[in-house]
Amino acid sequence: MPLEHTLTKTLWQYSEPLPDETMEFLKGIAADYCKVKNYVFKKYSGIKSLDKLTPVYSILNEMRVCGLREQLNLPAVYYELAVMDAVGTIKSLWSNLKLKIGGYITANENLSADDRHYLRTVLKLNNVYAAVLNRRDYEMPKNAEGLAIDVKRLNSLLCRLTRRYLKRPESDCMNYFRISPNGYSYKDGAMRIVCRTPRKRISIPLKDGRQFDRQIQIRKGYAALAVPVEAKIKKHSGYTGTVYIHIGRADMLTLSNGHIYGQALNEMTDPETERLDRKNRERHKVYAAYIQNAENGDMQKAREIEENNLGKCKYDRQKERERERTKTFINSEINKMIAIEKPARIVITAPVTKNKTRIYAKRTNRELTRSFNGYIRERLEYKCRVNSIELEEINAKGTGAECSACGAEGKRQGREFICESCGFHTTIAYNCARNIKQKYLEP
Repeated sequence: MPLEHTLTKTLWQYSEPLPDETMEFLKGIAADYCKVKNYVFKKYSGIKSLDKLTPVYSILNEMRVCGLREQLNLPAVYYELAVMDAVGTIKSLWSNLKLKIGGYITANENLSADDRHYLRTVLKLNNVYAAVLNRRDYEMPKNAEGLAIDVKRLNSLLCRLTRRYLKRPESDCMNYFRISPNGYSYKDGAMRIVCRTPRKRISIPLKDGRQFDRQIQIRKGYAALAVPVEAKIKKHSGYTGTVYIHIGRADMLTLSNGHIYGQALNEMTDPETERLDRKNRERHKVYAAYIQNAENGDMQKAREIEENNLGKCKYDRQKERERERTKTFINSEINKMIAIEKPARIVITAPVTKNKTRIYAKRTNRELTRSFNGYIRERLEYKCRVNSIELEEINAKGTGAECSACGAEGKRQGREFICESCGFHTTIAYNCARNIKQKYLEP
């Protein structure tokens, strides 16, 4: 099947309850997988390794002979994927860094057009960018020759910006690992994966008989297998017209035609936010008592508190259950919207980046932390791709404060929008959806 007619989706396959010995093995592999990633992060996330990241095989060859795999006794089917996983994370961080620097270059009024052209050219060429950061000689890129620029000043600017924005990645996630296809096989309804002893495998009984030949991610617990597979893209002959959508926190999707999908999403998420806040306050008090007893030398009491009150299994299980319930609701409402509206194109606003220096109220911070806005956008994008729907994003400027009836600036009170100029009174979400439509259609 042609690649443009498919997309990758994740299927989940679950195991039967596993014995303690198998669980300890999975936990050990996941812990060592994390150690390998952190080793790669520490060694290759700096400026000296920027030109080594592509292709990944140069780093992989170095990691094969560094002795870490033998030290951990970690089979190659896990070890090499951990290395590639870590390199992928480092490359993503460098891409994000370049985006931030690119934004700074655009916004800096002290830079000339030639300055910006040179800086953007350097950012596109990893070998030149690495040479600049490491103070090495390099050949001037052809499309930057003859520019009226101060190369030394611009290179110093690039170095300063890189030092400011470059982050050192670190992983503390020890609840998953990935395994390549030659690391597992199927037999008698179970998946058999490579263990640390040569020519031996660990059996993981599965709840269904599906078999895959793809790279599989295994999470610890009972074992949930995340399997990427190719899904066929659907084409609908009856899908026409354009839908303009405001994505909100209270009502999930508000359309310019007045239809609402995912109504009262906040009534589902807010109680859980408050429950977690109460639970975290209680746990903080218990943790303070644990620290106090440990400092006072009462280790028996400290151990009792740790064993009976500081575990996170139930806490994580309840939190994940509520999160999955909300995700199910979000997906069903997006599916309903697409089935009813039958759009050929969907228009939304691009996400707005909040000012990180702004200090919000504690309640607002909690709500933003548990916001599903990003997940809604991700699933909307995915479902548009599945259904061959065009998804367009426009700048959000002017879609919130302006009245969609007369264009004057209105007032927002709670969830209501009021225009004192023309008397238009509606919800903020509906006014935004109408503004999105007008802004998209304006010449």
